[in-house]
Amino acid sequence: MNAPLLARPVALRVADLGDTIDRARIGAYVQEHPDATPFHMPAWSVAVAKGCGQRSHYLVAERGERGIVGVMPLTELHSPLFGRVLASAGFGVGGGILADRPDVARALADACWSLAQRLSCPSVEVRGGPRPGPEWQVDDSHYLGFARDLAEDDAAELLAIPRKQRAEVRKGLENDLTVSIGRDAADVAAHYAVYAESVRNLGTPVFPRALFTEVLHAFASAADVLIVRREDVAVSAVLSLYWRRTVYPYWGGGTTAARRLRANDRMYFELMRHAREKGCTRFDFGRSKTGTGPAAFKKNWGFEPTSLTYYERTADGAAPRDASPLNPKYKMQVALWSRLPLAVANRVGPWISRGLG
Repeated sequence: MNAPLLARPVALRVADLGDTIDRARIGAYVQEHPDATPFHMPAWSVAVAKGCGQRSHYLVAERGERGIVGVMPLTELHSPLFGRVLASAGFGVGGGILADRPDVARALADACWSLAQRLSCPSVEVRGGPRPGPEWQVDDSHYLGFARDLAEDDAAELLAIPRKQRAEVRKGLENDLTVSIGRDAADVAAHYAVYAESVRNLGTPVFPRALFTEVLHAFASAADVLIVRREDVAVSAVLSLYWRRTVYPYWGGGTTAARRLRANDRMYFELMRHAREKGCTRFDFGRSKTGTGPAAFKKNWGFEPTSLTYYERTADGAAPRDASPLNPKYKMQVALWSRLPLAVANRVGPWISRGLG
């Protein structure tokens, strides 16, 4: 009886994310899909487009009366330094194709590649989801993900942290630090000041401040900023997303003083507490490059790494894009950037980083 419906061809289109009804329909589909991430939500694509000035191309597959049967969020990224790329999802650590059936996934992948050619993007990066097709290269060795369930209370959470790291957390709890959580302009400013200094010290350019503002606006109560202060001076801060009872601490960092004060350790423990109060049961520590300090830091907290699978397709004759700061060819630039005056780094950084994606 369902055979006629299943035999109908898939209709593909680029969504109008400015249309409230279209966004609501897509959002409902994403919320119900078991493999979805917050980076599949239309809110993410809208925030990225507004915050970084890049174009969103959100692919939607529909089949007759069944409505939406698949989606693929895409961001068209332009950079004079790193070239052009179509990314799924732009500025996200997740993304890729969501589909009800393999034939729908293949149709979305083909449409994505055709779109990239029309947009003169020689490369497409897909962060997660099913493999788009045999033409796509698989990368499952460069990035690790870290996630685990939250404990039932603070005492149990401390016990879930390995002994050495637990001692660092206890020191952070004992230090004279204050914690606040909010979403207003003052919170964004405090977070941005801390985050900008943190990434400058690591030798990477900071994202535009508008990106953080737009993400907070688009996700509303499902996003906030947690700030740790010492004598009213912000020393650690993190912007987090809350989705499907999971907290995603996404953009976090600390000033030079944070390490001495164990402010970052205090920050993440306080976020675990706050997430439980919001009804979360899982903590997603995000991705880190294999063999790096951030990966080791997350393992010290008791998080077991899992390999993240990404895909890439590059036009014939074009070189794959590699904008990672760990690329050896950027070693000198990273070293120089980490020594820039903060005011200079904050002025130039957003112009560079908006094309990284």
